[in-house]
Amino acid sequence: MDKRILPLALGGLGLGTTEFVIMGLLPDVAESLKISIPQAGHLISSYAFGVVVGAPILIGYAAKYPPKKILIFLMIAFTLFNALSAFSNDYYSMMAIRFLAGLPHGAFFGVGTVVATRLAKPGKQAQSIAMMFTGLTLANLAMVPFVTWLGHQLTWRYAFGVVAIIGSITILGLKFLLPAMDSLRTTTLKKELEFFKTAKAWHIIAITAVGFGGLFAWFSYITPLMTNVSKFSTDFIAYIMILAGAGMVVGNFLGGILADKMRPALAAAILLSAMILALLGVFFFSENQTISLILTFICGVLSMSVGTPVNIMMLRSAKNSEMMAAAFMQAAFNIGNSVGALFGGFPLEFGLSYNYPSLVGAGLAGLGFLLCLAFIKKYKPVI
Repeated sequence: MDKRILPLALGGLGLGTTEFVIMGLLPDVAESLKISIPQAGHLISSYAFGVVVGAPILIGYAAKYPPKKILIFLMIAFTLFNALSAFSNDYYSMMAIRFLAGLPHGAFFGVGTVVATRLAKPGKQAQSIAMMFTGLTLANLAMVPFVTWLGHQLTWRYAFGVVAIIGSITILGLKFLLPAMDSLRTTTLKKELEFFKTAKAWHIIAITAVGFGGLFAWFSYITPLMTNVSKFSTDFIAYIMILAGAGMVVGNFLGGILADKMRPALAAAILLSAMILALLGVFFFSENQTISLILTFICGVLSMSVGTPVNIMMLRSAKNSEMMAAAFMQAAFNIGNSVGALFGGFPLEFGLSYNYPSLVGAGLAGLGFLLCLAFIKKYKPVI
């Protein structure tokens, strides 16, 4: 890895850990805060909503500054709010703090995405973005399983303490490894936002939000799915998270390669169609432990592989608005996170089994696939 990209990947490690670890600790958090598991799922949505709100607002305000200063500021805020998460004692304060912790998330990835493309060699922009997101995939391969195990053995609060430590290391990495660059803003904020008055921009956002909603409907409730339906012990959950994380590592590089070798919209459509089949497989076959593990890996692959193609779709469409476009994409991913956790929890509120969120997810992925096909038909000569 280019050492200049390393602090961006470190930031992704912290961001990915805090975003996904609560899914592995959902029953622990619910028991500690004396709430139900579906209510604990609202904490996932609260963080995601913070990302949605924070990404465009913080980018709009901060883009006039050099990206190195922006990234350091965002990581300081991220570190602080994750440290506070470890001390929350009730549902409402945790909801508020998780919202605040989410505010810097999308802006960090938004700025980082554009910085990664500027540092990339010609023709390697998608793979450079994938390298930045290596931290996110490694979070799911190693860090999330570790802090999940730590949370089960001790208390879930240590998970957020570990995230704060990662954030502190990232701040140092940004200071000493990331090169100084001029402001990435090439036009006025008003002109940057003009792209988002077009149907094309919102079409890409809709594909991302709805399609990723399908995966988060499954992943948000993976712990109760595996313990109640697949009948794995709680102690085995950390290993299942490693398996999902290994799939994400593979998927991250797969998405980067596909997006550089074919039209990104076509790559996204292929991957979304595979996502539908995988989530239907989770719904029908999760009672079989072997098949359940195989599908966990496959869903992990698909969860990260779609990300790079849709990012490239947006960046190629939003000329002179790349940083704001990247921020809106992070908002879209986390709308998917929030929608998936929310809608995936509805069947559980009615007493249905924990494999039903994946059925909801298959429906959302199917809608995302149809939106992608419509996009290809409309913009085929371009993307």
